[in-house]
Amino acid sequence: MSSPEKNRPSWFWPLAVAVVPFVGLLAKIEIVGREKLPRTGAYVLSPNHVSELDPLIVAVAVWRLGRAPRFMAKDSLFRVPVLGAALRATGMIPVARTSSRDSAAQTMSQAKALVEDGRGVIVYPEGTLTRDPDLWPMRGKSGAVRLALAGDLPLIPVAHWGVQDIMGRYARGISFWPPRKRVRISVGDPVDISDLRGRAHDQATVTEATDRLMAAIATLLADIRGEQAPAKRWDPSSHGQSETGRL
Repeated sequence: MSSPEKNRPSWFWPLAVAVVPFVGLLAKIEIVGREKLPRTGAYVLSPNHVSELDPLIVAVAVWRLGRAPRFMAKDSLFRVPVLGAALRATGMIPVARTSSRDSAAQTMSQAKALVEDGRGVIVYPEGTLTRDPDLWPMRGKSGAVRLALAGDLPLIPVAHWGVQDIMGRYARGISFWPPRKRVRISVGDPVDISDLRGRAHDQATVTEATDRLMAAIATLLADIRGEQAPAKRWDPSSHGQSETGRL
């Protein structure tokens, strides 16, 4: 059953007409845990990140599950002609690079807006493509958990596997052969951070919540892959790698 936000006419409809069939040509998406994505109300959905293509795959999966997929995007993109209008029309969330004080205020404002509008948002907790050599989730950043803590929102982990066979990490093109590669997606139970509520500005609290989220994503991915996740997550800073990309 779809949510009211998907059933109401919106810019998502023409986008879905174009994007969903295209993704269907590339991937056979199999979703486990469909019932764990709320049909109504706000939430933060946090997937692993193995390919530049996986935001499109995750967006289609969320649409098929009855919700309108929304991401956070750099505020500079909202000033680009046409693109900015499309981002605003579909309810994407602008993110500006600010001081820590302004960032806290921005997070509170975003969380409040999500709650008031009953919308969900997809936030990649790693911030960029994983640097782990075996494509396991690496060390997480705090954006997703700060938003969830600020708005008392369900923090839902998601793991997917198979997108990298369509477009590998850092690849410049899409592989169209063989057609319709299998992509498995697992939606997990909301991460329990109830004991951490009200402490969104405490760094130790944010670190603990982030660790719980990344552990939940890694567990889901281990089940999909049929392998055991590494005991320690990859940390780019300890390997001399930069961490540029999404929040």
